[in-house]
Amino acid sequence: MRFCEIIGQEGVKKQLCQAVQEGRIAHAQLFTGQSGVGKMGLALAYAQYLACPNRTESDSCGVCPSCLQYQKLQHPDLHFAFPIVKGDNGDVCDEFVDKFREMVLEGVYFDLDDWYRRMGVETKQGMIYEKESSEILRKLSLKSFGDGYKVMLIWQPEKMNGTCANKLLKLLEEPPEKTLFLLVSEHPELLLSTVLSRVQEVRVPRLSEDEIADALQKQYPWLESQAATSVAHMANGSYLTALRVMNDSEENQGYFDDFVALMRNAWLVGQKKDYSALLKLRQWSNDMADSKVGREKQKAFLQYAQRQVRENYIYNFGCAEMNYQTDKEQGFSTKFAPFIHDGNVEKMMEELGKAEAQIAQNGNAKIIFFDLCLQMIVLVK
Repeated sequence: MRFCEIIGQEGVKKQLCQAVQEGRIAHAQLFTGQSGVGKMGLALAYAQYLACPNRTESDSCGVCPSCLQYQKLQHPDLHFAFPIVKGDNGDVCDEFVDKFREMVLEGVYFDLDDWYRRMGVETKQGMIYEKESSEILRKLSLKSFGDGYKVMLIWQPEKMNGTCANKLLKLLEEPPEKTLFLLVSEHPELLLSTVLSRVQEVRVPRLSEDEIADALQKQYPWLESQAATSVAHMANGSYLTALRVMNDSEENQGYFDDFVALMRNAWLVGQKKDYSALLKLRQWSNDMADSKVGREKQKAFLQYAQRQVRENYIYNFGCAEMNYQTDKEQGFSTKFAPFIHDGNVEKMMEELGKAEAQIAQNGNAKIIFFDLCLQMIVLVK
C-alpha cells in the first residue's frame, strides 16, 4: 500500500513521512478515527514507506522487492493481529490470516461487519484472545528480515481481552530493537488506560466531501458530478459509508425498516393508545433479540438509530447541508422529525446508547430491546 493510493489525508501522510525522514519513529503508534477514513491504509503505507530503501519525500517507490512484498501483504516482517471468533479453526489469528489478507487486498475501507461476514460468523462477537499475546511475543522475538523493522499491526485493539492486553504492556513499553507496533482503532476509549499511555496517537480526520466525491467518480466513471456530491454529503466523512450508499445495501435498508417500525409503533401506543401496536413492539423486540441477528448487528442497529435521531432533530432546523440522509430516510423525516425536539432528543440518545452498551456487555437482548420500546413510547411525542 502506497500513500498515493489512499484518499485524501495529505496532512497525516506528510506527518508520517517527516517522522521517518527525521528518525522520529515512535515504537508504538495508535491510528484513531471513525470508520472509513483510511486508518488501515495509512498504517500499511507507513510500514511500507519505512521498509522501502528507495523512498522519496512523499512515498515508497512501489517497485523494490520490499515494496512488492508489502503490496501483497507477504513481507516476512509484517505481522497481523485482529478479532476472531474462537471455533474449530482455533483461537489465534494465523488460522484466519489468509482471509484477512484477501479482504485488505480487495480494499482498505472496511469495518468489523465486513470482517465477520468474511469469516462467516455474523451472529457472534470477535475478540483477540489471550493466546494471541504469546503469538505476538513469539513473532517479534524472531530475527528480522534484513535490517528493517518488524511490524505488528493490530487492527481493532479494543477487542483484546484484558489478559491479552495486560500481557503486551511490557512489550509495548520496551519492545525489542527495531520493532514497531501499529494499532488501528475506531474506539480508543475502550482500550485500557495502561495501553493508551504507552502509544503515540495519530489522529486521522474525516474526509472532505470533495475528496469523497472525486474518489467516487474515479471508482464509478459513469457517476455524474452532482450525484457524487450528493453521496459524498451523506457519507459524513467516511468513504466506507459512501460505498454503502452507492451499493444501497440490503442491511442498511433493514436498519431503516426496523427504526421506522420502532418509532411508528411507539408513537401509536403513546399518543393514539393503539395497544395492538404494543403487541407489534413486543414482536419487534423478540425479532431484534433473535440469535440469528447477533450482537454485532444489534449494536450496529442501535448506532444507526442514534444517527437517525440526530438527523431528525437537525432536520427541524431546515439546514439541508447539515443532514446526511438518503432520499428514503428524508422521506420519513418529513413527517417524523417534529417528534424529535429539545424536550426528548437527549433522553432518546441516552436510552439508545445505554441499550448499545448493555448489548456489548452481553445483557439479555429481549429485556434490553423491550425496555427500549417502553422508553420510546414515553419519549416519542
